[in-house]
Amino acid sequence: MPTEARTHSRPHLTPPDVLRGTADVIRETTKERMVFKEMARVAIDSFQLNKIRFVLTAFGMVVGTASVILVVTIGLTGKTYVLNLIQGFGPNMIEAEYEGGGAGTQNPSQDYMTIADMRAVMEQVPGLRMASPMAEMEERIPIGGGKERDIQVLGVNEEYRGIRNLEVVAGRFFDAADVQSRAKVAVVTQETAEKIFSGSEAAVARNIKLSGLPFTIIGVVRERVYTFGQSELGQDTVIIPYTVAQYFTGNSYVKQVFFSAALPEDVPRATDQIAAVVRSRHRPESTYKVTNLTELLKVASKSANALTVVLLLVAAVTLIVSGVGIMNIMLANVSSRIREIGIRKAIGATRREIKLQFLTESVFIALTGGIIGTLIGLTVPFSIRFLTDFHIPISGMSAIIAIFMSMVVGVIFGTVPASRAAALDPIESLRYE
Repeated sequence: MPTEARTHSRPHLTPPDVLRGTADVIRETTKERMVFKEMARVAIDSFQLNKIRFVLTAFGMVVGTASVILVVTIGLTGKTYVLNLIQGFGPNMIEAEYEGGGAGTQNPSQDYMTIADMRAVMEQVPGLRMASPMAEMEERIPIGGGKERDIQVLGVNEEYRGIRNLEVVAGRFFDAADVQSRAKVAVVTQETAEKIFSGSEAAVARNIKLSGLPFTIIGVVRERVYTFGQSELGQDTVIIPYTVAQYFTGNSYVKQVFFSAALPEDVPRATDQIAAVVRSRHRPESTYKVTNLTELLKVASKSANALTVVLLLVAAVTLIVSGVGIMNIMLANVSSRIREIGIRKAIGATRREIKLQFLTESVFIALTGGIIGTLIGLTVPFSIRFLTDFHIPISGMSAIIAIFMSMVVGVIFGTVPASRAAALDPIESLRYE
């Protein structure tokens, strides 16, 4: 029979040099841990002996880090507020307007946009959910006592309210049935209701005459954001169905057409496509302006970010000043502990250990002030959110950055005093009185 090879399992033996290396690593790790514990204990003892100095030095870091948190909070709040104002004007709104007939045009009024243009856009441009024409007129209405008042009349359809994000204060906005039946109903702005009828509720169901025709006021509306009179809705404005407004204008022209995209990301693409469709249906020399709020949102966002950066630079100056204060205190601390440094070197402390000792104390001061300042900086906006209905955005990243910056300041401004302490001659230090 052939002889079969047999494999004998032997216990794995660890070489002695590996065991010695592992023991050395353990001893070194234990030593480093003991050194850092000793440094922390010495630092705490030093601060307990000079509590007032420690508190005053850390106070600068408290102010600096709290400023960083509050500056970021203010920047985010301002940015959110401005963006909400712009969005409140009309979410995803696109506005098309006729500007002129171009050079050499004899009768530019004949090239205004029409309802047919609006319908063509809705059919050819995907991603649009609402559209409304707008015809504008000026009227004088009697307000009693033989007095009259100039008002603005806008002819729109039922989707105008959703496009412009209007808030109904009293009553209701006219619907599709009112538009189709050419009902003589009207909606007035809150300013008009208060000036003419002494209140929003009082204006509902009242009659108002436009060119001798009575209109029943069925609702009072207002813009969700204050536009300082820069929108098409003036202080004295009456809104009526566009189908009724055609009786006054005598034609199917519209001054403006408002569209609303389904999604914010559809707005830039839809804007270009709307402009292309409108221009394709009119004379080449006619000029049409199609705009949206996207560019305004970008400008507002960039402005808010720039303001935040400027304020952060101001807060950074505060941190630098605090760092200089830490360095001055640590230099004075080194001078007052020269004999202690000499004794520690005499009993075996290395330059590295002395340097780490004072660097640890510097970082400890900065980090303590940074943590307290961060808590204060977060407490203020949280308190405002809790005590009021105003929602203030809070950035957790700003808290992390503030604490990290505190640590960096402690390291940077503690390096010079730590290096000076490590460079002291032990013999001269022991002779120092």
